[in-house]
Amino acid sequence: MTTASARRARRTPRTLRAAGAGVAVLLALSACSSSDDSDSAGSSPSASGGSEKLSGTVTVFAAASLKESFTTLGKEFEKAHPGTKVTFNFGGSDSLAASITGGAPADVFASASPKTMKIVTDAKDNATEPVTFVRNQLEIATLPGNPDKITSLKDLTKSGLKVVLCDKEVPCGAAAQKALDASGLKLTPVSYEQDVKSALTKVELKEADAAVVYKTDVNAAGDKVEGVDFPESADAVNDYPIALLKDAPNADAAEAFIALVQSPEGQKVLTGAGFLQP
Repeated sequence: MTTASARRARRTPRTLRAAGAGVAVLLALSACSSSDDSDSAGSSPSASGGSEKLSGTVTVFAAASLKESFTTLGKEFEKAHPGTKVTFNFGGSDSLAASITGGAPADVFASASPKTMKIVTDAKDNATEPVTFVRNQLEIATLPGNPDKITSLKDLTKSGLKVVLCDKEVPCGAAAQKALDASGLKLTPVSYEQDVKSALTKVELKEADAAVVYKTDVNAAGDKVEGVDFPESADAVNDYPIALLKDAPNADAAEAFIALVQSPEGQKVLTGAGFLQP
């Protein structure tokens, strides 16, 4: 048996416990009346039905576009498991992958593309098998009211229009470039941004007329921007994989958090933000 296989075999019981966690998490929230039964040492709420109490910090490295949804899920997880804390490092998936392979301590990696996840999984078996948990589609973000009358991807090539894209190494930038290439369009942005939130902020601050970002980010921005759909985005939909990292400092709680993300309750939060189901 290889080292990686042995490690996966050892994790099997814990993985089964974590599966129970995803089911129990929101049930624990709805049944939040506290019990005064103190005659059992394991009576505290637990992901595994009371057999083991989760505690400590879960460190999650996640794509910037997941910020709102994962922040919500992190709070729900902490409520369901008193004594736990979920901390996040949001950013461009490529830079997060580089940090992880460089030794940054983390429990979970949620990437905006399989390509950036592969950077981690290829680095000396640095993670368990990733699972796609949502998908995301591009949209054009314009100034409120769409003063430049942008109705298509081609409109972004208009002379004098200030357009921002994510860097080509970032999943949202790679997807935008894929859509442009498929359309045979050439676009020179005023800047390439390190992550999707930075690109959107340029429009919110009126430093750009438009940006190609994710639908979820347009939704999160509310009335600060206006979204414009374009058909080419259907050919550049990104899969989002999530994985438990090798030697995770808090593997039990990390697996329980991943189970929550994949659970019906977690999917409801994500699809409510505009993500597509896998």
